[in-house]
Order: sequence, then C-alpha cells, then structure tokens
Amino acid sequence: MSDRYPSVDGLAVAVENGLLRLTLDRPERRNVLDDVSMAGLISALELAATDEDLRAVLLTGAGGDFCGGFDIVGRNRRAADAPKPRTGSIQRRLPNQANRLIPLLLELQLPVVCAVRGWAVGIGAQLALAADFTVTAEDAVFWYPFLRRGFTPDSGSTWLLPRVVGPARARELLMLDRRLSGAEAAAWGIAHTAVPADKVAETADDLAARLAAGPTVALGLTKSLLAAAPDHDLRRHLADEAYAMELSSRSPDFREGMAAFAQRRSPDFTGR
Repeated sequence: MSDRYPSVDGLAVAVENGLLRLTLDRPERRNVLDDVSMAGLISALELAATDEDLRAVLLTGAGGDFCGGFDIVGRNRRAADAPKPRTGSIQRRLPNQANRLIPLLLELQLPVVCAVRGWAVGIGAQLALAADFTVTAEDAVFWYPFLRRGFTPDSGSTWLLPRVVGPARARELLMLDRRLSGAEAAAWGIAHTAVPADKVAETADDLAARLAAGPTVALGLTKSLLAAAPDHDLRRHLADEAYAMELSSRSPDFREGMAAFAQRRSPDFTGR
C-alpha cells in the first residue's frame, strides 16, 4: 500500500520497484468485484497512466481464485420495499464501471501481467483477456456465463473476444456456455502461458519484473502499435511506426540500449 495508491475493501494495492501490484482481495467469495473494488481498480489504473515512476502492472487474486466475476448477488440483495432499478440504469452505470475499466487496461502505456488461478468468470475473464500477458494455471477455469444468467455479455467481451480467438470461438464461449481450462485458454490465445498452479505466482512475478526492467517508453509505444494495427491499413500503420520510432529514439533508454550494444553488455534501462 502507498499513500498515492490506497487499498480499498476487496482490493489490495502495493507499489515496489516500479511495479504496481493489484490484488483482488475477497478470497472467501472468489474475489468477486463490487462497486467499491471496481472503483478502486479504475482509480489505481488512472493514476498509473500518469505516474512516471511506474513501469509495469501485475493483476492477481488472493487465495485460490483470480476473480469470480461481479457480485450480482450482493447488488440484487435489497429490501423488499426498495425501489426497483429504473429502465436505463444499466446504461448509465456501465460506462463508469466495466466499460471504463477494460479500456484503461488496453490503453495503459505500461505492460500489464495477469496471474490466474482457479476461477476467472465474467469480468474476471475479461480482465485476463485485456492484460498484455496472462499467466494461468493449467487447471484454471475461464467462463463467460452471461447468457446462463439471462442477460447479454458486457465489459467489451463481444468486441475483444472475436479479435483474440476469432468469431466462431467467441460464439462458442458466449452463446454455448463453454468453459475453458487454463491450458485451453493458452492454446486459444487468451493466455500467454499455462503452468502448474503452484508455479503461477512465481512465473507471473518473474515476467512482471522482467517487463518492469525494460525500456518503458518503447514498450508502451509497441503496445499501442499492436492495439491499433487491426484497424489501420499498412501505409497508415507504417507512418505510425515511424512516429513511434522517432519518439522512442529520443528517450534515455534508447541511448542506454545503443551504448550497451556497442559495449557488448546488457542494458540497464531506467524507464525514461
């Protein structure tokens, strides 16, 4: 925990050596998100976007699960005489919650690593999908049970899933209630790698530390280029690559990388 990045109920936040660690922290409920923890995630990521001292983000869950989705049970548990939600309340609420959180992860100019054990359900599966690198346990479960509950998918799953796994597999996951093991998620491209459950934390920590020691400016620009590529024609994208190279070549890390190459040593990047 730090003064700038406070923990909230259901979310533990820590910063160390340029790494922002976000731990979903309601293990007795499979780390389901609620309004408070969702707002805490959004706040931390918004701060991270402007923090020049940060170099990577690690998203994980306490206990044996990553995230059991959003706490719809808690939200729907109300007094019998409480007013029913008005039509349009979901449209007003989502832009400030899941529809705000997923773009933050995708657009953040820092590499994001996600560590998944146990269940990754609904918004939990989307968090893993939106990370740059997801390390999953081979026996983890990725599940999008929206239609099983009688409502349509949210959090950008109908946009992001087809881009990652293709339309046919996206339909299978969203419309046929297909559950994927962690090993299958890695084979489908949802996760970066699948390892035994007892190796997830170590593997994710090592990967996050490796990225945090990298050339942060160039990593962030590369992330943006990869995200934009599917919507660009080649000539537009070549121009964007040239602009990104111009920016990265003005960074101190570029000078360090070139000096290390000339001196035949490993670079010591500072994230600048």
